[in-house]
Amino acid sequence: MLKDGKPESGIVSALGSYGDTIRLGHGSRGGWDLFGPERRVTRSESNKVYELDGKPALDLCKTYLGELAADLPASAFLFPLSLRPQDHEEERLIRTVLAIDETEQSLTFAGDIPTGSLVQLTRGNFDRLIEGASAAAATAGRPLQGQTLSVAVSCVGRRLVLGERTEEELEAALKLLPEGTKQVGFYSYGEISPYATGQCDLHNQTMTLTTIGEA
Repeated sequence: MLKDGKPESGIVSALGSYGDTIRLGHGSRGGWDLFGPERRVTRSESNKVYELDGKPALDLCKTYLGELAADLPASAFLFPLSLRPQDHEEERLIRTVLAIDETEQSLTFAGDIPTGSLVQLTRGNFDRLIEGASAAAATAGRPLQGQTLSVAVSCVGRRLVLGERTEEELEAALKLLPEGTKQVGFYSYGEISPYATGQCDLHNQTMTLTTIGEA
């Protein structure tokens, strides 16, 4: 943070806005394609998963990754996990593999995966990842009409997957926001946002937007 024009640690900056015309928007989407069957997490502790449908999680993951399993955990960035906390919920969170343990046959993720939740592998498709950024912008831009600031937070894992097409998701997001919108942002190792409405969740490998503007 800056204090009196100089960088300084141990401080917090705050920004206040007020007025009848101020509107805040948010949107968070991944755009990952589901594949393979949905499976029940039968044993896990916080962000470490040991069993899926009663079978060793790592062994099951390797079955689906085939030759790419030799490059775990790096190759797992291409195949994050989709998570549904409850059977009746349609909302899906994305979880990225951070580490594997051959002895325990476990997978460690960048976010908790509760026992009893439902998970499914996903894979990246360039066009649909970019469409995911567009969908986030469409949600974040709904309450806005006038001058707008967009704060874009994309996961570093998306940048690794998109490679030279990284800028396309930023352009796609900006295209869905009011004309003249200014966009700033950064890459992160996790994004915090409501999916659409309701409480905030931790997301992995999503494009997450916060918009500040006028109605």
